[in-house]
Order: sequence, then structure tokens, then C-alpha cells
Amino acid sequence: MVMNVKGYAALAVKEDLVPHNFVRRDPREDDVVIDILYSGVCHSDIHNAYNDWGGAKYPMVPGHEIIGRVVHVGKSVTKFKVGDLAGVGCMVDSCQHCSACEQGLEQYCEEGNTLTYNDIDRHDGLPTFGGYSDKIVVTEKFVVKVPEGIDLRGAAPLLCAGITTWSPLRHWQVGEGSKVAVVGLGGLGHMAIKLANALGAEVTLFTRSPGKEADARRLGASHVVLSTDSEQMKATANQFDLIIDTVPYVHDLNPYIPTLALSGTLVLVGYLGALDPFLNTVPLILGRRSVAGSVIGGIAETQEMMDFCGQHGITADVEVIDIQDINRAWQRMLKSDVKYRFVIDISSLK
Repeated sequence: MVMNVKGYAALAVKEDLVPHNFVRRDPREDDVVIDILYSGVCHSDIHNAYNDWGGAKYPMVPGHEIIGRVVHVGKSVTKFKVGDLAGVGCMVDSCQHCSACEQGLEQYCEEGNTLTYNDIDRHDGLPTFGGYSDKIVVTEKFVVKVPEGIDLRGAAPLLCAGITTWSPLRHWQVGEGSKVAVVGLGGLGHMAIKLANALGAEVTLFTRSPGKEADARRLGASHVVLSTDSEQMKATANQFDLIIDTVPYVHDLNPYIPTLALSGTLVLVGYLGALDPFLNTVPLILGRRSVAGSVIGGIAETQEMMDFCGQHGITADVEVIDIQDINRAWQRMLKSDVKYRFVIDISSLK
């Protein structure tokens, strides 16, 4: 079946996105075809389109926070039927046989997972295109079920911002009695607060912006600490079992390390690249503290997170836009002018 698809694409580095018609690959026996309803807008969409990380392939159709309905299933598909709600996140395939994949941690596939966009299909060599479009074809193993009754608009960012913060919360076994701090209140940070609070943790926000206290408390934080205030920082020494650092740019980790409890961990989820200044190892060694990294989550983790959010009524705080407004939305994102995630209503794609 020839699948003609409408979308928006970046045709060259740092150019505005424009309407773009393209053809999806033919569905295979284990594929589902999804009519996309909503697509979240992630900061990494901009990084990829602007080639900030290298390896950009044009035309590029971004989008890896996808919510839609199944309209076709291959003959070997067992998880989905036509009409089901479905979600697709940051990856659409992996090798399925390495140690990471066998543990259900496909995001760490030793051969490299196949990204939802700006990548090459590992079976037929065709480019992958993302959710700024009206249809997508994905193997059922990389599609998650979306709970009925959840707000679909707010559910879209769960496929990236949600799972990016859920995975470390689960890995470090956050639950009742845990003390968790979140650095930065944006798309990732607001989800980290919501999820940690729902898991039973006592949550603190570290922020450089004094005006964020009311919003942080609304989202589930019990405490707000101004990280530029040395006295406030000293008062939080030796407290946190886990710090989730969502800051997407170079910043100094040294002020946060002493706030970790014995054997506590600071996990980076927002920044890729070298950090400066150098990390002081003294408080690490003297408190058996750790600095770690984490990226998205496996498909089983993502399904667990989606089910948890459905049970607890958790979704992202979103501003819904028409796709024709995507370039303006990107410029606003670069100024942090959104609370806390843009989501494209794909029905606006005419």
C-alpha cells in the first residue's frame, strides 16, 4: 500500500519548517499504522533540525511524542487492534538481541536504537520521519498502549519528557519516604516533580528563578530552594537520595553534590556534552555520592509509566498549537516561553 503522508519538515539547517509531502514505508507484518492526533514538541527537535548535535538528515520531519489511533495492523500483530489508542516515543526499533535489549532497555541498544526521526530504518534503509505528520508506521514492539480517559493532549509529552524522568525515578527506587530534588523547572522538570510526588517522595525544586515557587508547589514540590542563595543551599546539605538534573545547558554541578545524602546520586537527564568547571570529587568520595546519566526509557518502562499516569491522572502541562504556528513556537521555546510543553494538534494539518 502506498502511504502518502502530509507533514512539516526542515529542508535545511536552521531554516523554518514548511509543509512537506512524503511517502511512508509499506507496513510489514508486525507493523501498526497510526493516525496521529497529537505530537509533542521537544527541545531536541530544535537541536536536531539545527544540526546542533551533527548528523542531521534533510528533509527532516521532527516529532517523537506521538499520540494517535491505530488504523491498520499487520497480520502478525497481537497487541493492538484497529481503533486502539497508541503512543510512539523517541525510538521505533533496536537490534533486539544485545544485552541491553534483552533486559528491556532498548534505549541503550549496543548496536544503536533506531530513532523515530532523523535516522535510517534498519531493515529497508529508508529514512525515518517523525510525528509532525498525519500518519506513522511502527513495529508493534515499539508502540505503547494509551489508557482510555487520559487527556490525549497532555499525554503526548509523556512519551519523552515523562519517560525521561520516570526511568531514573524507577532505577533508583524512589518511593514513600524518598527525598528527591529536581534542578530546573521546564518540560522535564515539571514532569519529574509530578511523578516523584505521585510515587510518594518528598520533592524539592532547585531553581535560579525566585518566581517559580507557586508553580512548583502546585505541581507537587514541598520545598523550593533558590540555588543562587548560598545560605539556602547550605541548609539542604546531606538531604537528597536522588537529584534529577534537567538543565539543558552547561552548568556547575558542584553546588548540588553536598546536598546529596550518603550514597545519593545526581542524575543528568537534560544535557549532552562536556561540563565545565571540573567536578570536585571530594564530596563524592567522602559521602559515597555519585553522578550518573540517564536517557529516555525502555518500552516496558514506558508502558509502565503510561499506565501509572493513567491511574493517577498525570499528564504534562501543555499549550496546544496548530502546526502552522510551529516556527513561532520554536522561537518561544528558545526563550523558555512555554509552561511547560507545546503540543501540536495534528488535525490542523490540512
